[in-house]
Amino acid sequence: MKTLLKRFFIAIGLTVLICGAVIFIEYIGNQPMGLFAGSRPHDLGMNQGKFKAPSWKPNTVSSTVANDDAHYIAPIAIVGDARQAWAKLTGIVKSQPRVSVIAERVDYLYVESKSAGLGFVDDVEFALDANANFIHVRSGSRLGVRDFDVNRKRIENIRALFTAK
Repeated sequence: MKTLLKRFFIAIGLTVLICGAVIFIEYIGNQPMGLFAGSRPHDLGMNQGKFKAPSWKPNTVSSTVANDDAHYIAPIAIVGDARQAWAKLTGIVKSQPRVSVIAERVDYLYVESKSAGLGFVDDVEFALDANANFIHVRSGSRLGVRDFDVNRKRIENIRALFTAK
């Protein structure tokens, strides 16, 4: 029995040590290893005026979903010239911390946003609808189920910066 308990505590100790080392490297050491980045989706973008539909998980928001209060977020309204508004929005998005531009066109922007610390990656998309005077938005987590409203708060923060300037 003593040998079994000793092995158990050694296993627990090694697990704690390994987890501690990962957290130190990822968070405190600021050397992200990408353990929580996930894989880049290949099915993003606008298709017939809509972004990729969110899954059942509550970690994605989109302005192009219908009848889905859990995932819906309003698009960003444009007042004035659509091209100037688009340039303003892309500048705001690119100035956010830990953002990498993956794809940029005259009416579409796709960035990856990495969380501080453990480096979770979210896919964030914007699409200009100049005819409707909107910029559609989508922000979704690659990994996990819950995001503690990080994606919704990100879009609302960008909206606030967009309307304040």
